[in-house]
Amino acid sequence: MNEILGIIIAAIVCWLNFVIIDTFMGLPEQPGVIGAKNIGEDVKNRNGDIAGGYFQGNILCSPDASAGTLIASIGYLVLGIPGGIIAAFLVFIGNRLCADPGYAGTIGSLTMTVILFIASFVGITPEMFIVGMIIAILTIQGIDQPGASRVLGRIAKIFNRHAEE
Repeated sequence: MNEILGIIIAAIVCWLNFVIIDTFMGLPEQPGVIGAKNIGEDVKNRNGDIAGGYFQGNILCSPDASAGTLIASIGYLVLGIPGGIIAAFLVFIGNRLCADPGYAGTIGSLTMTVILFIASFVGITPEMFIVGMIIAILTIQGIDQPGASRVLGRIAKIFNRHAEE
């Protein structure tokens, strides 16, 4: 497969994987770990959405599905399916170290391992998913944080997971 096309597809798949899982697991509803509330409120003060800000704060302060997706891609690159499973275990440990009671990161790692296995049959490599995940994280955290928070807030409303204001 063409590398550029593979990276674009991988970025879309990674973005969907971690945003859907993290939203479903309730990251936009409230700050789950220390620091996420400050980030959410700061994003809201810059004309962002509070639910999107909480989402961004939660993924920054604890290994949620975004980290799980990236780490699973790296683990799969190194060891194949066992690497993805080891990544899920490491993310689980990271959640406990951050006093995060959730399982979004672990689920994200496991779903990404399955996605990587399926994608290997169409020529999308783990390297493409690693680059794709970096791009996906950039769209949520790095390019326009208040704008991304508004998109995340709309997605949270669709999932009925929007923060109570």
